[in-house]
Amino acid sequence: MTGMVASSQRYASDVGARVLHEGGTAADACVAMDATLHVTEPASTSLGGDMFALHFDARTSQVSALNGSGRSPRTRMLDDIACDERGRIPERHGDAVTVPGVCAAWFDLNARHGRMSVTRLLEPAIDVASSGFEVARVAAAVWERNLTKLRSDELTINGRAPREGERFHNPGLARVLRAIADGGADAFYRGAIAERIVSAVRAAGGAMTTDDLAKHRSAWDEPISVSYRDVRVWECPPNGQGLAALLALAMLDGLELPPAGSAERAHLQIEALRLGFADARWHVTDPAVAPAPLDELLSADYIATRRAQIDPERASTSVTRGSPAGIPGTVYHCAVDAAGNACSVVSSTFGSFGTGIVPTGLGFTLQNRGRGFVLDPRHPNAYAPGKRPYHTIIPGLLTRHDGTLWGPFGVMGGPMQPQGHLQVVMSLVDDGVGPQEALDRPRFFIEPEIDGGRVYLEHEVPRVVADGLRGRGHDVVVGPDTHGRSTFGRGQVILREFDGTLRGGSDWRADGCALVP
Repeated sequence: MTGMVASSQRYASDVGARVLHEGGTAADACVAMDATLHVTEPASTSLGGDMFALHFDARTSQVSALNGSGRSPRTRMLDDIACDERGRIPERHGDAVTVPGVCAAWFDLNARHGRMSVTRLLEPAIDVASSGFEVARVAAAVWERNLTKLRSDELTINGRAPREGERFHNPGLARVLRAIADGGADAFYRGAIAERIVSAVRAAGGAMTTDDLAKHRSAWDEPISVSYRDVRVWECPPNGQGLAALLALAMLDGLELPPAGSAERAHLQIEALRLGFADARWHVTDPAVAPAPLDELLSADYIATRRAQIDPERASTSVTRGSPAGIPGTVYHCAVDAAGNACSVVSSTFGSFGTGIVPTGLGFTLQNRGRGFVLDPRHPNAYAPGKRPYHTIIPGLLTRHDGTLWGPFGVMGGPMQPQGHLQVVMSLVDDGVGPQEALDRPRFFIEPEIDGGRVYLEHEVPRVVADGLRGRGHDVVVGPDTHGRSTFGRGQVILREFDGTLRGGSDWRADGCALVP
């Protein structure tokens, strides 16, 4: 087998499979898929957003983490930041725009782990944007639901969202991608494109400058991981929220689990996640400004202390962060190549269409990642100039204890991502199901920022589970249904067995698939 790819759009999976067939690496396939997803799923990701990646090197068995998130404008102070009635940066204000990191991340991922040129990898996306594509079912529904957020008709057909099966062209984005293919990342971060981005941000009340864009750099980080049963689960470190998933999994690793699909298991998962989120809300921020005490947070002693706070019979109504010693517009895709290298990638605009700001003629929206900041100056994640905010996007990766690859995985969807990681990993590891079944299983979603917040269940969750959770004190809501399923995330998984056989799955809640070249 020459590899496998999985994404949330068939166009993107086709492109990734073709790259692998032509001899590209897993990283090459992910760059090409990501660019194509920017065209076919613009409510979820764009060149105005950020990107994170995990990569497994088959030759060295090393896992590396790429942080492609941008920083706040260097001239804007906390006292000058716009604030809404909830004490956050307004969703559509220019202050919500941080420097987009996707473009630089494409080149950095390719430079370290790729074989083909980025110019070659962008060609399929350029062709799809200029020639047009048939809009898929879920993408069309999300487009329609979030149409009012757009401040431009560039991403519409005569002011309306494209319908399922309707052909959509994006000539502005095609021109931008062509400029990047010909001129490299500098074509995006310097010159006419950068000037249009700055003009759009400042027209919306922001303070971004061309200097902010020109100074942007990605970062290669040491990934973080925990042992769960007989595998190791890998995440990107802060400023990504993967810490929440690792903390919760580590707590559950020390417990004897009730059966899958039971209220007893769901309760333990929910309680562990609440504790994990409580720590993440405090500690996840730009590590260059306020580094989290990761060794202490992931230590056996601290995990045991947090695990002891889980009551197997009652829901917690007040969860606070511990004291260790010493949102949903996103796409996920992954690939494993013929050599056994793996790449796990998430890119995003944060909210659907981000701020809704479309720089004139560029065919993409700008993210609202600035909403990840806290506006309390005493908080580690407080807004500051030139700082990266709390980030929701988290690619995942699994290895065996002998260091060999098991596979890349991810579940997109704001605060659903750590919750999806936990539920999918436990299905794969504890229950031994395959990738597609793990993704097909009904999920829960908890409100992570509210003590005792609601627990949302998909309609397929048995009533006995809902009743069992209510009996333990959880505020349970069943739904939403239909295209509101994005609340529960959309994921992909590829697993590599000991003999090299690949098994993949793609979430039925999205429009994609897993493919082999």
